[in-house]
Amino acid sequence: MRLVADQKEGPDAALAVARLAVPRHDELGLAAGAVVAGYWPIATELDVRPLMARLEAIGIACALPAIEPGCDVLVFRRWRPGEGLIPGIFETMQPPASAAIVVPDALLVPLLAVDRAGRRLGHGRGWYDRTLAALRHAAGRPGVPAAVGVGFAAQVIGQVPVNGNDQPVDWILTGQTLMRCERRP
Repeated sequence: MRLVADQKEGPDAALAVARLAVPRHDELGLAAGAVVAGYWPIATELDVRPLMARLEAIGIACALPAIEPGCDVLVFRRWRPGEGLIPGIFETMQPPASAAIVVPDALLVPLLAVDRAGRRLGHGRGWYDRTLAALRHAAGRPGVPAAVGVGFAAQVIGQVPVNGNDQPVDWILTGQTLMRCERRP
C-alpha cells in the first residue's frame, strides 16, 4: 500500500503534510524553541523534510535520530535542513557525532501501518518503541514527548496487532489529516 501511495502521492503528500501540521504545531506541543525529531525517509516512507524545513523557519529546532554503537535506543542530534549527514545503519542518514544531542518535545515517527487508536506497525526492529518508552519514562508525564505517526492515508487501517513492547503514537499525520488518536483499552 505504501509503495503505491508513494508513487501516486509522494511529493504532493509531503507538501500537504507540511501545510496541515505547521498551522497546528502548538497542538503538538511545539512552541518556538521546542525540538521536533524527524527522520530521514527510507525507500517509500513519507518525506517529512519539507515539514521540518517549515518548522525550523518558525523557530522550532529540528533533530534527526542517530544509532550509536552499544545503545539500544535512538539518540537525537540537532540538525538544520541543508546540513550535511553521514550514513547510518539500515540505509539511514544521520547527523555527525559532532552535532549536539537534544531531547525532543515531539517525534515524527515513520510507519508501515497505524490505526486510529495509535497502534503502529514499524519495520520490526523496535527502535522507536524502545526510544518512546525511555523518553516517556524519563518525562514522567503522559503524552510527553508527543509521538506523531506519519504516513500516507492508505496506511491508516482498521486495527494493528500489538504486543507488550509496542508504544502507541498520540497523533496521526497524513497528507489528508492531522488527528489525535482515540485511545482504547
